[in-house]
Amino acid sequence: MKPEFKVISTLIKKESHVLDIGCSDGILMEYLKNEKKVNIRGIEISKSKVQNCIAKGLTVIEGNAENDLKQFPDNSFDYVVLSQTLQAFLNPENVIKELLRIGKQAIVTIPNFGYWKIRLHLLLKGTMPVTRTLPDEWYNTPNIHLCTIKDFVFFSKKKKFKLSKSLAMRSNKVSYINNVNLNMKNLSTNLGIFLIEK
Repeated sequence: MKPEFKVISTLIKKESHVLDIGCSDGILMEYLKNEKKVNIRGIEISKSKVQNCIAKGLTVIEGNAENDLKQFPDNSFDYVVLSQTLQAFLNPENVIKELLRIGKQAIVTIPNFGYWKIRLHLLLKGTMPVTRTLPDEWYNTPNIHLCTIKDFVFFSKKKKFKLSKSLAMRSNKVSYINNVNLNMKNLSTNLGIFLIEK
């Protein structure tokens, strides 16, 4: 299991209601169901991945989160999880609004395009980097709105949603992000994990 998922699980209270958006093969869903005893649902765009999840006994619907979150009522979940998917949406701002409408809190993780290895790769090689958190080539990537940890923090201030917890992750190491260390975390870590609310 991805180390990121263990960090996400620490942000979720036991026996809560959770929606995992872009749940893929359901690994996070299974973990939360077993470890946190949560009531969890998933939404996934890939039909084959939905079938895999259902075969595991998970409750998952096939859908495109960009359009299909409208079907959920306001505050229908305690947490909505969006793991490394925000950058793939046409309108990430609208997706964040929907997360905060249907969930009391949302957990958003983003690959950090400000990580020093990515900057160095661009500087020295002049090509789009391929990394563990950005594994696709430029021509077949689903990512259309790449951002940095710093971008996301500034976005939260501009759009006036609260960052309840801001975490930076590199390999298995997790640290807090604050105003004092924001520039350093933006440079030195490859993943941002944010617990957000209205």
